[in-house]
Amino acid sequence: MSSALARDALRTEITTARRLVVKVGSSSLTDASGALDMSRLETLVDALAAARARGQDVVLVSSGAMATGMGPLRLKHRPRDLASKQAAAAVGQSLLVGRYGSLFARYDLTVGQVLLTVEDVARQDHYRNALRTFTRLLELGVVPIVNENDTVATHEIRFGDNDRLAALVAHLVGADALVLLSDVESLYTEHPSSPNARPIAVVPDIEELTVDTSGRGAEIGTGGMATKLQAARIATASGIPVVLAAASRVSAALAGEPVGTLFEATGKRRARKLMWLAYASVSQGELVLDAGAVKAVTERKASLLPAGIIEVRGAFRAGDPVRLVSEAGTVVARGLVGYDSADLPGIIGRSTHDLVAERGAGFDREVVHRDDLIVRARKKKS
Repeated sequence: MSSALARDALRTEITTARRLVVKVGSSSLTDASGALDMSRLETLVDALAAARARGQDVVLVSSGAMATGMGPLRLKHRPRDLASKQAAAAVGQSLLVGRYGSLFARYDLTVGQVLLTVEDVARQDHYRNALRTFTRLLELGVVPIVNENDTVATHEIRFGDNDRLAALVAHLVGADALVLLSDVESLYTEHPSSPNARPIAVVPDIEELTVDTSGRGAEIGTGGMATKLQAARIATASGIPVVLAAASRVSAALAGEPVGTLFEATGKRRARKLMWLAYASVSQGELVLDAGAVKAVTERKASLLPAGIIEVRGAFRAGDPVRLVSEAGTVVARGLVGYDSADLPGIIGRSTHDLVAERGAGFDREVVHRDDLIVRARKKKS
């Protein structure tokens, strides 16, 4: 299939997607002075309402709270200290959602605010609760408007940008497509300021992509092209196609027109638990594997048994996420461990047969079952 035919086929899949996650950044919602631009907001809402009219579920991940709060607080520039950022976000978030609510109400659509912290996706119980919330909102016909909870996030514990948040939300809600709206038209072969830069219409495999992403994002926002590529990598690796387009072309992008850049899905759909494990969980420790165990886990897709472990690092409880590393220190996989860290030193390096004979039937289980394990993707050889 030619790239043009592949592009058209996938754009059709996006327009007929059952569920869309759309992300828009601060710079795409504000004017030159940094104030919220209502005409841009209206353009976005009109396009999302049209998608809803086609029968698609829509989840909007929207930046702009801090920018919206700057005006009422008479801040001329984006604040740099954490307390001022949180104050601006606290003032701006309610104003922003209120304006979204008024615009969606013209289409008889109700919005619901969902503010997430890293903990909401890093902890499995919080992750499941967030999923229940999204599921019920969508069942009720609500348009969820998602943002990071900047009023309580810290520099050290945050998503860092809404591109990554959008990719994680796309996994969480089982989206069929992710649309990243930006202040640039598409991905380019070089930095857009270069006279030799050319737009890239289709990216069949993001892992084989080599482009310049050194340019910084707009002053009012936090992201840049590098964060969008990271989001696209997360989404496409698990079967979710991504469209990157200018926010001004949102109607065309959601209508399936060949605007922006399409990143084709390269992987298969994975269980939400595994996607959480791969991209959202915070590892609580490490298990160091010998060469045989590394091969068994990565090549044979086998469970990790006590015999293949040579060292335990960190303190964790059964059910916690841990890293599986080689003797050289390379992370080869992540998994949900079946033992407390305090119970492992006495059994590692030993066969389950010997452990059962000595300690009983309870010691015939895996340390990490293959269904609770995700292998780190290896880069393709050129």
